[in-house]
Amino acid sequence: MHLVISSYGTVLAKENEMFAIINHNGKQLITPQEVKSITISKGARISSDAVLLAISHEIDVVFVDQKGMPQGRIWSHHYGSIATIRKNQLEFIYSSESIKWIKSIILEKIDNQIALLLTLDTDDDRLNRIIKRSIRAMMDYKGKLAQLQGKIIPDIATSLRGWEGAASKRYFETIAEYMPSFYRFQGRTQHPAADPFNALLNYGYGMLYGKIEGALIKAGIDPYVGVFHRDDYNRPVLVYDVMEKFRVWIDYVVVRLCREEVFPEDQFVRKEGGVWIEGIVKRILIQAIQDYLSEIITYRRLQRSRENHIQLYAQELASYFQGLKS
Repeated sequence: MHLVISSYGTVLAKENEMFAIINHNGKQLITPQEVKSITISKGARISSDAVLLAISHEIDVVFVDQKGMPQGRIWSHHYGSIATIRKNQLEFIYSSESIKWIKSIILEKIDNQIALLLTLDTDDDRLNRIIKRSIRAMMDYKGKLAQLQGKIIPDIATSLRGWEGAASKRYFETIAEYMPSFYRFQGRTQHPAADPFNALLNYGYGMLYGKIEGALIKAGIDPYVGVFHRDDYNRPVLVYDVMEKFRVWIDYVVVRLCREEVFPEDQFVRKEGGVWIEGIVKRILIQAIQDYLSEIITYRRLQRSRENHIQLYAQELASYFQGLKS
């Protein structure tokens, strides 16, 4: 179970060695053995006793902003104890091997985007033509990206960013055409979202960021020392690099929910120059993403939940870093 404490005024406390969720509806007790992670949103509270209970059971506690983006994290001191991993991680970033790695990540991302476009079921001939043209263009961008050569990331960074961006632009333009009128959008927007679709996608990506950040920390990897994709301060962050492999899972959930028009349209909030999700919209999205990530799938010849596949990839990456020779 992933506890998400997002309602204003809700408190997560400790009672008789259990977590107690306290709000205007009453109190609910949950044993630590049932909990995999805890997410605390703005306006909710957690007691120090509940934090210590989480730490003692190696349960992540993540604090997120209104976009679902982690702003802080409390975790067990048992994580990240192998210095060799982080030392070799730093050396890897400035090696030619990092080029092969990031190219494989982005190529997989484009393959995932094409796969999602192929799932768009429509009887509209015009839209089918748009989908086919977009896939052809994305295959062309993918071919150009695969041919990029260099010794270090700066040698190919501009071209890599250009082809990746071009593929994503075509991808989202095509998805926008597929959306019901309320969820149509003009490209990707963040900080803040300009429309309901991007508000949902941004929150979902924030959830994915938190799960990947946690998996990297548990594997002993520094999540903030990355290869290519950058944060708001223009610093390479490994979480963003690894996210590219898995973003399509969030895309799929958001596209499906929007196509099914499950959200009350009047529950999207316009403020601070953008669109935000709150209340029932946030609860539906969080539950849908948690359910999807909990599904058992075959990925890389292993049957695990999607969330476990993220953790396995982080462990595999840590083993790779640890095995690098200085």
